[in-house]
Amino acid sequence: MKKRRFEKQLAELEFELAKLQETVQRKGLKIAVIFEGRDASGKGGAIKTILRRMNARVWRVAALPKPSDRERTQWYFERYVKHLPSGGEVVLFDRSWYNRAVIEPVMGFCSDDEHEAFMREVPLFEKMLIDSGLILIKFWIHVSAEEQEQRFQDRANDPRKRWKLSPIDLKARDLWIEFTQARDEMFAATSTERSPWLVVDGNDKRKARLNIIHAILDRAPYEFNEQAFKPIKLPARPSIDECDYCEPDLQTLNLIKDYYAD
Repeated sequence: MKKRRFEKQLAELEFELAKLQETVQRKGLKIAVIFEGRDASGKGGAIKTILRRMNARVWRVAALPKPSDRERTQWYFERYVKHLPSGGEVVLFDRSWYNRAVIEPVMGFCSDDEHEAFMREVPLFEKMLIDSGLILIKFWIHVSAEEQEQRFQDRANDPRKRWKLSPIDLKARDLWIEFTQARDEMFAATSTERSPWLVVDGNDKRKARLNIIHAILDRAPYEFNEQAFKPIKLPARPSIDECDYCEPDLQTLNLIKDYYAD
C-alpha cells in the first residue's frame, strides 16, 4: 500500500478510534488487545500506529520482560493479571500469556507439563475475564518466511534497528516449522467462539495496521457522542502586557544549545 493512501485511510480510522476512546472513558469499558506473531511480524509497529494520536491515560502498552526468579514461582497468569485494564482503559499486550503456548515450549523455556497445563487452563482463564466484563481481542499477525528474512536482514544492517534482533530471534529463525506446529496447536486449543484468534496478513505492514484497527473497531462497541466532538471556540487570550508579571528572557534560563543553528 502506498504511503499517501495509508495516511488518508489512517486519518479516518483515527477519528473512529477517538470515538472509541471517548466511549471507553464515558462508559468505563475494559478492553484488552493481544498481539502475537513471529518475530518481525509487525506487532510493535501496529501498536505504535494505534497509539499515534490517542490519550496515553486511556491506552496502555504491556510489554513484559522475561519473568524474574520470584515471578517464576507464581501462578503463571499472575504477572499478567496486574496489567489488565480497569474501567476506562484499553491495554495493548505486545506479547502476552501466550508466550507459554508457542515461544516457551519451542525454545525449551517451560516443561511439557507446564505447557499442557497452560493449554487446559487458558480457555477457562479467558472465560473468567470475559464474564467479568472485559472485552478481549486476540490477533496473530502472520508473516511469511521470505518477508521475515527480509526484515531480519534490514535489522541486521541498520544500527538504529539492531536492538530488535536478539539472540532468541536468531535461534527462532532456525525453528520455523516448530513454531508453526506450536501455533497450530494453540489455535486448536484456545480459539473459542467467545475468544477467537484473528489472523492478520502482516506481509504488507501498512495494510495490516489498517486492518487491525478496523477489526478492533468492529469488535469494541462504541458510539459517536456528538457533544464531545463539537468544535471548541476558544475565548480571547489574556494579554501578558496587562499584568504586572515580567517574564524573563529565554536566554537567561537554562536554555539548551541550538544544535541546528544556521
